[in-house]
Amino acid sequence: MASGLLLALFGSIAFSGKAIIVKLAYRYGVDAVTLIMYRMLFALPIFAVMAWWASRGQPPLTRKDWLGVLGLGFTGYYLSSFLDFAGLAYISASLERLILYLNPTLVVLLGWVLYRHGIRWGQALGMAISYCGVVLVFGHEATLQGSDVALGALLVFLSAGSYAVYLVYSGELVRRLGSLRLVGLATTVACLCCLLQFVLLRPMSAAVVAPEVLWLSVLNATLCTAAPVLMVMMAIERIGAGMAAQAGMVGPLSTILMGVLILGEPFTVWVAAGTALVVAGIFVFTRLARRPAG
Repeated sequence: MASGLLLALFGSIAFSGKAIIVKLAYRYGVDAVTLIMYRMLFALPIFAVMAWWASRGQPPLTRKDWLGVLGLGFTGYYLSSFLDFAGLAYISASLERLILYLNPTLVVLLGWVLYRHGIRWGQALGMAISYCGVVLVFGHEATLQGSDVALGALLVFLSAGSYAVYLVYSGELVRRLGSLRLVGLATTVACLCCLLQFVLLRPMSAAVVAPEVLWLSVLNATLCTAAPVLMVMMAIERIGAGMAAQAGMVGPLSTILMGVLILGEPFTVWVAAGTALVVAGIFVFTRLARRPAG
């Protein structure tokens, strides 16, 4: 129990560090296409080994399985990651983490749109509270930073939506392939997409970056990408998805703390109030999401 909770906490904090590392790398003049290429280049061997390990002794994938893996890898990891990296060029790490934290609400909304799954009034209340928190922080940041904040927030919101699509459609494949095998295969697909994107959109000379960008990308690929994926999966095995999600509430708080201490981002009453609303709203939402809709 205690080990599972610690894994969930450390996994959430490690995930949160990704935004900090991306913001640090942007200080060296690198763009999103190049930065995500290096992150996925260094992560590719880890995820390829993960896919191989989980596939040992398992039946080969069918054509339908491969199509599912390709689609989920594209939407859930490649597109989601690229939109997130692009959005971080325009908004603070704190606002980015708050927007991504809305992901459970987007999953429920997609379920309502696609499958007509009901939404309880309590869930709707939690969603309203959390979205008000994001709007509060967004409005404050837009006042200080200008119109680019709207573009950045939209890109990150689309990133959250892309990952929500992955969660909605991954259920059947997870049951058939297993979570570790699916994650390993889907992330390997995403890594290859990011490498191909760089080859198509940038000259090879763009690969020449500051040494600091390379080290930050290694850190991003290991500590903030591969390690938290494994930690959260191990945590879910030990304490269940519900408790792991509750432990994940430390994510926005850790991002804000690291943003203040490492990036020098301002911590204002608006950020504090918005964060409190988002965390409270998601807490209400996740507690009531476990109950059947009326």
